[in-house]
Amino acid sequence: MDKKLVIRYTVLGILFFLPVGFLLMLLPARHNYNALDIVKENVQDIQTFSDYALEDHITVLAFFGKDPLQNMIAASNLKELVYDKFKGFKKFQIIAVVSPEAKGNLDLLKKEIESHEDLKYWHFVFLSDEDTQRVFDSLKTDRPLNSNLSTSRVFIVDMDLNQRGRLDDRTEREVETNVVAYDLTSYDCVEVAILKNKMSEDMRVLFTEYREKRKGNFDSTTRRANDLKGVTDEQED
Repeated sequence: MDKKLVIRYTVLGILFFLPVGFLLMLLPARHNYNALDIVKENVQDIQTFSDYALEDHITVLAFFGKDPLQNMIAASNLKELVYDKFKGFKKFQIIAVVSPEAKGNLDLLKKEIESHEDLKYWHFVFLSDEDTQRVFDSLKTDRPLNSNLSTSRVFIVDMDLNQRGRLDDRTEREVETNVVAYDLTSYDCVEVAILKNKMSEDMRVLFTEYREKRKGNFDSTTRRANDLKGVTDEQED
């Protein structure tokens, strides 16, 4: 066979089989992503104190305390950047703990965040000061509730009453320069970048984990992928 033809067919073969081989290499790693870290187990369920429950739900837990209007910005950001994005996912809910004395101005907060749509998956739960503190104390956090029993930070609680987050929230650059590891156990709703870049990613990871568990594909020993965007964009009924 002509040498030029050999070279031509060899090049064509490489161009054809190289992408196919690359895709075959990716298939075994399809589910090789990081599970969202468990930062604290045995979160206190609110079912003991109310008609709602954390167990068997993927919950974003907020504390708006005695004066919910003080958390107007946090609530609005949470609604637009988290609730609107994940409200169609199965078992998703936001639970906002408020004090009984907050009933007077709670309607004003709801009016601000509803935006002409029903907050079907957002529940306001009235708890006493003692019960509020009991639930909060069962979470891992380095910041206490303020004097109104509220905080702009929210927490992710999975279906098994585990608090989820990041045990190591360092950037690649920080890891390379040996910065001491630090965690991310709550998400400040006043910081838009945290909600958009960190909390949204972590929620996607958690929903993907439960979806893969239902399919029997989830490997609990795997670690989080660097890029999961689009993996869980499809919403579940």
